[in-house]
Amino acid sequence: MAELFLGKVLAKNNKDRGELDTEWELSQRLENRVVLLYFGAARCSRCQEFAPMLKDFFVRLTDEFYVTRASQLALVYVPGSGNEEEEDEFLDEMPRKWLSLPFKDRGFKQELESRFGVEKLPAVVVLKPCGKVISWNAVEEIRRLGLPCFKSWQEVGNLIDRNFLPAEFFDNVPGRSITDPIRRLKYKPENEEEARQRDGGEGLF
Repeated sequence: MAELFLGKVLAKNNKDRGELDTEWELSQRLENRVVLLYFGAARCSRCQEFAPMLKDFFVRLTDEFYVTRASQLALVYVPGSGNEEEEDEFLDEMPRKWLSLPFKDRGFKQELESRFGVEKLPAVVVLKPCGKVISWNAVEEIRRLGLPCFKSWQEVGNLIDRNFLPAEFFDNVPGRSITDPIRRLKYKPENEEEARQRDGGEGLF
């Protein structure tokens, strides 16, 4: 998947918009993942409506508050028309694990739009780890189906399961609070025996 961006620069979604420009850095963030190319624009009213939905979709699959282990999912934002300041303000509201194409790289933006047949915004192109297209535009799929979309993409994408999180997922992420273990214990599902003891019965069938 990283081959698509070889020789190009992607920006991290942090305060300094740190750059990923080496093959190793790109591979660490993109390999063995379903990759979403999100074509949008801060000024686009349809994008303004869809972006919060996409943000929630991504966060619920990759944030440890919702999942024990982050899904093998990456997103690259391809900014549309407007100006760089507006796009930076938009990205400030989006997940830190998003990557983006630098606003100034208009030539590569147009190349991607042409390659993937993007004619209107918003558009979400879903790619296998090998770079082949799973969906040319998954906007409506995400709207209608939500999180189950990823399971089908994962199956089609033939991902290699991982039992660990790559180190880059911890870049610029604050450590867990001292209350985190308490929170996890509080919301830990009880097993069937504990539930019966608590309810004083044999449980429901």
